[in-house]
Amino acid sequence: MSEQTSESTQEEPPILFLHGIERHYVQGDATLEILKGAEFAVWPGQSVALVAPSGVGKSTLLHIAGLLEHPDGGEVYIDSVATSKLSDAERTRIRRVEIGFVYQFHHLLPEFSALENVVLPQMIRGLKKAEAAKRATELLTYLGLKDRLTHRPAELSGGEQQRVAIARAVANAPRILLADEPTGNLDPKTSDHVFGALTQLSRASGLAVVIATHNMDIAARMDRRVTLRDGLVVELD
Repeated sequence: MSEQTSESTQEEPPILFLHGIERHYVQGDATLEILKGAEFAVWPGQSVALVAPSGVGKSTLLHIAGLLEHPDGGEVYIDSVATSKLSDAERTRIRRVEIGFVYQFHHLLPEFSALENVVLPQMIRGLKKAEAAKRATELLTYLGLKDRLTHRPAELSGGEQQRVAIARAVANAPRILLADEPTGNLDPKTSDHVFGALTQLSRASGLAVVIATHNMDIAARMDRRVTLRDGLVVELD
């Protein structure tokens, strides 16, 4: 773990804290227990790899952490605020302001350019178009896409599309970035570029990053590695 991360864990509360999280699904007469009192904390500027086989609940954990899904028990704290009893409007506000999401499939709007895809969420939040375009240009340039601003998604490579998705996810300066297999469809070299972009942003901005991944090379380069075992979050060496 980096010195910066170690210091932040001592001096600051976690930006994301999942406490006693329970989640189960009913399938016919059976109940499938996914999370059984899971505990998980992430600090500002820290990168955490969530490494586990398919089907054990990685996406469920990320959805709960990102307030996309309600747990059956336990509490999700975002910046020390308990979220379980907040209104839907307030949870939506937190998702929009505090949390960024990146998925395996980039979900870019095909009719808009790379720049426009990053401008739109900022305008939805209330920024003026000129200010949003300035920040979008800075982000895309930082991620190596200065010459691709006016290209639509179909004109971009898979790695370029995913870097646009990262820029869109952080455009509103969230404090937490949750990424679900963001390099799952990319070749190793492109995966390395995308991962590099994520870690650059994390270190430059104090962004807390949680990445669900099967890529052990990527996981090894992050501050922490955790897995899911018997419904609990377990630290890996």
